[in-house]
Amino acid sequence: MIPVRCFTCGKVISSVWDEYKRRVEERKKELGTDEIEVGDILDELGIERYCCRRMLLSHVELVDALAKYQ
Repeated sequence: MIPVRCFTCGKVISSVWDEYKRRVEERKKELGTDEIEVGDILDELGIERYCCRRMLLSHVELVDALAKYQ
């Protein structure tokens, strides 16, 4: 689960998570590789601060992996 706000500046970032994830997947399909530049996607979504970018770039979805262990 993505945090609602950036830990450093407090800007709401959870509202762009789904769109960010969708655009990254589209870009991966277009280019046919996992190595893509996500800076343009973050710029388009209005995520300009380094601290907010870090929150989106470093997030790992563990909910699906942990759901197996009820």
